[in-house]
Amino acid sequence: MSDNKIGNKCKVLVTGADGFIGSHLTELLLEEGYQVRALSYYNSFNFNGWLEGLNSHGGNLEIVSGDVRDPFFCKRIAEGCDMIFHLAALIAIPYSYIAPDSYVDTNIKGTLNICEAALENNVKRVIITSTSEVYGTALSVPIKETHPKQPQSPYSASKIGADAIAMSFHNAFGLPVVIARPFNTFGPRQSARAIIPTIITQIANGAKEIKVGDLRPTRDFNYVRDTARGFLAIANAEDVEGEEINIATGTEISMEDTLKTIARLMGSDVKYVVDKTRLRPAKSEVMRLCGDSSKLKELTDWEPLYTLESGLKETIGWFLKPENLSRYKWEEYNR
Repeated sequence: MSDNKIGNKCKVLVTGADGFIGSHLTELLLEEGYQVRALSYYNSFNFNGWLEGLNSHGGNLEIVSGDVRDPFFCKRIAEGCDMIFHLAALIAIPYSYIAPDSYVDTNIKGTLNICEAALENNVKRVIITSTSEVYGTALSVPIKETHPKQPQSPYSASKIGADAIAMSFHNAFGLPVVIARPFNTFGPRQSARAIIPTIITQIANGAKEIKVGDLRPTRDFNYVRDTARGFLAIANAEDVEGEEINIATGTEISMEDTLKTIARLMGSDVKYVVDKTRLRPAKSEVMRLCGDSSKLKELTDWEPLYTLESGLKETIGWFLKPENLSRYKWEEYNR
């Protein structure tokens, strides 16, 4: 490790730190004593997303604005860092049908830029963020890391490509890459485009008939704090370079049962209507996801601390605070 240690901690770069999972990971790293350089996507409003108001923990948080699509910028922000958590990505599946080229630029070329920057700056470990979407509809359950990759959307194709680029740098140049593959993460700060926030925000705003997409698919939902803990566990594990590692609970629930659970927890008798604009093309919908996290558990001491219901209670409580709910345009579906 470099001279940027804090005790037995080190200096880390988190790309996509201003987003949903990134902000929670940044928060956890600061709590654990790391010195964090947090990348926020550049905008002319000088707005740092979910990093706004985050406790800097005595100045251990450095926020920088920029774009992972710029290779020269990536090399600069990687300077002096021992570790990189690469989360910056375009993640909305519906928007990937509309603007697939932007997903190639950000997800694949952005990952290439981070890998080149890490190689040039002798970064000790690079944690690349994948997604369970790379597996497509499960051919076998629970899904192990050896499951075939199935590009059922331009988004998932771009993430398969990003994972492959990162792994090629490990094989060709010895870059110490680890691919962390979280399943469906939920919790405070998540985009209202996702199923759980869209249900909560509509009910919280008094809707009696809420709009949803296909309610048949099943998902393996992981509370965001557990996902962040999974990233940290992987970062601290020994001899994991070149590995792909799931972060999952090993349980699954249908979208319909998820809706019913949220309605029960919120004391609502809400009905639902399928909004066709929220439906994926038939061959693009991933019908079943349920992950096997036995590799993560063998390599680390990670176990999920939250059940779906306890995580939902935390999430609902956060959304019901007026200052949080007011941030969401619940009547609009943002692709």
